[in-house]
Order: sequence, then C-alpha cells, then structure tokens
Amino acid sequence: MTEETTQLKHFTTIDFFNLALGFLGLQFAWQMRIALAEPVTSSLGASPFLYSLIWLAGPFSGMVVQPIIGILSDNTKSRFGRRRPYLFMGAIITAIALFLFPHSAGISDMISHLFHISMPAWGGLLIAAILIWVIDACINIAQGPYRSLIPDVVPQEQNAKANSYISLAIGLGSVIAMIVAPTLKWLFNYQMPVAAQFAMAGIAFVLAMTWTCMTIHEKSTLNMDISKSDDGKSFWQNLKEFFLMSPEVGKICWMQFFTWIGMMCLMIYVTPFVIHTVFGFPDATSVAVDKNAYNNAQNFALICLAVFNLVCFLVAIPIANFAEKFGNKKVHIISMLSMVAAYLGLAIFKTDSTLVLFFMGLSGIGWASVCALPFAMLSQYIKPGTEGSVMGIFNIFIAGPQVFVCTLVGWLINKATINGGINHHYELTFYIGAACLLCACTFTSRIKEKLKK
Repeated sequence: MTEETTQLKHFTTIDFFNLALGFLGLQFAWQMRIALAEPVTSSLGASPFLYSLIWLAGPFSGMVVQPIIGILSDNTKSRFGRRRPYLFMGAIITAIALFLFPHSAGISDMISHLFHISMPAWGGLLIAAILIWVIDACINIAQGPYRSLIPDVVPQEQNAKANSYISLAIGLGSVIAMIVAPTLKWLFNYQMPVAAQFAMAGIAFVLAMTWTCMTIHEKSTLNMDISKSDDGKSFWQNLKEFFLMSPEVGKICWMQFFTWIGMMCLMIYVTPFVIHTVFGFPDATSVAVDKNAYNNAQNFALICLAVFNLVCFLVAIPIANFAEKFGNKKVHIISMLSMVAAYLGLAIFKTDSTLVLFFMGLSGIGWASVCALPFAMLSQYIKPGTEGSVMGIFNIFIAGPQVFVCTLVGWLINKATINGGINHHYELTFYIGAACLLCACTFTSRIKEKLKK
C-alpha cells in the first residue's frame, strides 16, 4: 500500500473537475429529493411529523450503509479499483428509484390491480416511503466511497482543494437542479411536472457519475493485499488505533455532530418553511389551496435553495484558498457563524420573501465550508488502507444528528400549530439550528490542527 499511496499523481485543474463531476450529479439527485419530497408526500397525506419520520431513511441509511460499504470498499478486489464499482451501481439504482418515486400512488394502484389485493388508502404513501429509503440508501452507497476516493487518488497536500472542488460541485449541481423548473416557468410559462424533475435528476446522476468513473482511474486491486496496511497490522487494529491516537479526532466528530443537527434543520424543513410559513399555505391536500399559487410558492422554495447553493459554488474555491493560508479551523468557524446569523434572520424575518432569499444566500457560505473543511481536518489522521471505513464511521456523526431532527424537531413543529391547526411554526427549526451551530463552533475552536510539513 505504501508505494501506491506515496506516489500519487499531482492533480491538475482538469483532474479536479473530472473528480468533482460525479458528485455534481449525486448532489443534483440529492437536492431534488430534498426539495420535492415534501410536496409529493404531503399530497399523499403526510403530516409534518410523518414527513419527518420518512426522512429517517437518510440517517439510518447513513449510519448503517456507509460504514458497511466503507469496509467493503476498503477490501474490494476488482480490475476497476476499490471505489468505482460502488459509485456506478449506487447511481444506477438511485436513478431507477427517482424515476418511480413521484408515481408512488400509481404504483400502489398497479399492485392492487395486478395482485387483486385491496391496498389501504395510505398505500401510495407507503410506496413513497419505501422509495425514499431506496434513494437514500443508494446515494449513501455512492457517497461514502466517493469521499474515500479522494485520499486514494489525490496527494495529501491537495486534499483540502479536492474537497473544495467537491463543495463547488455540490453548489453547482444543486443550483442547476433548482433553477430548471422556475426558469421554464419564467421564460415559457411552463410548469415542469414534479415527475419530470425527478427523471431529470436520475439521468444527470448516471451521466455525471459515469464520466467520473471513466476519467478518474484507480489502480487494479486484483493482485493487491488490501486487508493489511504497510506495517503488517490488521485492518481492524489500524482502525482502532486511528480513533485512539489523537483526541482531535473526537473533537472533529463532535463538531460534525452539532453541525449536522444545524444543517438538517434547514435541509429537511426549508421547502415546507417557504411554502407554509413564508407564503402561508395550508397543507397541499386542502381543497382551499390555489394550485397555481402553490406551485409558485414551491418554485420560490427551489429558487431559495438555488441561491443557497449558488453561494456555496461561488465561495468553495476561495474558502479552500483561505484555509490554506489561515488554517481550516479559523475559516470554518467564521463560515459557520455566518450561517448562524442567516438562520436567525430566516426565523425573525420569516414572512419577507426578499430577506428570506438574502439569508438563504448567506447560509450558503457555511454550507461550502461544511462540505469541505471537516473532511480536510479529518484526512490528516487517516491511515492508508482505512479510508473507506473511516469515512463510513465518520458519516455516523452526519447521519446520527438527523435522527434528532427527524424525531424531536419534527414532533415539536407538528405540535406548534397555528391557524386552527392547518399550519405550523416551521421557523422554530432555525432557532434550534442556530443554537447547534454555535455548539459546533465551540468544538471547532478546541481542535489543534497538525502543522504543515
């Protein structure tokens, strides 16, 4: 393993773009799932709390799938390398589920007709929940090995820059995904169907991931001893030593834990926040809803996410440059504090659509840092041969917080009703998120970064 990991080719700008393109497609698919899952599930009768429970697919998939896939990819022997088989298969299965998801009600009816069984009234919602679990699980199958691919093929001194290109791809992929439907509506007065948007996401994911798999080459692992690192110790011994060798790893994990409580407060609830709080619409099943106006509110939620991710795209590389000059820790704290300010602005000025758009953009600065710098901090401690399992276990500190948001925060919003119970105080999620991001900043301030050689 030593020869392979110490003689990595220096990445050019083109190499970084090739590496990042697949993640652009992954984020395209993930952002569509974030933005449009709520309108689909609420139209099938899901309450805010039930919607939150359906969201548990993501964290449970992350906590279970990524560590398992990480270990498997570390020990995979194939002529295509360790990571690429998982990247490609994850994209293919995700795309199929994305195609099917908006047709959940029709699938329920088809099952009832083909097998001559009476599906319950909530059959469509059950199918939708199952497909969300498939989407999230398969995105995790691709995402874990993708993060592990970076230390596999990129020299360590370029890891921060590689992760910043991933941030750039996350921002750009999300922007493209979010602006298509609003742009078509604005230019041609054509409302793109939700099903077409999910289909577009699936195609984008497969095409982008195929490009990365074709242009970023791992060495064949068929004839390699990948169960041991170069010091002869077992895989599990090295993994155990990784977590014991530095207290800074624990601080990074706690930083990530509180960061992702804050992040998921936005990710899960931003679309219902815009539709139901900023625009004041009741749930989508209400006969009193003006569907055209509701679609406009939904499009504005997409625009908010597009601005959020556009800022992420614009500042991703500058953040990498600042991190190289001033250190990952300082830049990350400043970036997260900007997100704290944005969250408070969203909660306080919740009915002013212009200010909501501004604060969504401001929060994109923190998002760009969250997508890159924690992984750059962690990469300093990864031992060769354990990249996949380490990234998989680190993902527990991303996925675990989502359980808290999906359950307790979801329950709180479900209870905090207004207008006779037909709407909810979605702005509460941003107060909770701001508090958790401040906790993350505290842990970040205590991390002692390794000095550059």
